[in-house]
Amino acid sequence: MPNDPQKDPFEEGERAASEGIPAEANPYQDGTEEHALWSAGHERVAGNTEASESEGT
Repeated sequence: MPNDPQKDPFEEGERAASEGIPAEANPYQDGTEEHALWSAGHERVAGNTEASESEGT
């Protein structure tokens, strides 16, 4: 669609982590701001998931 809003790499990373997509699947070029934002979003969700799993064991 021509009016798609600009993608937010942070939100994409969060979504990827919630869907179980590994951090290695970051679609952005290493060293770019987008790569860092995607990684931060992924880590936020993945870190919360791991903490929740640890508390349950």
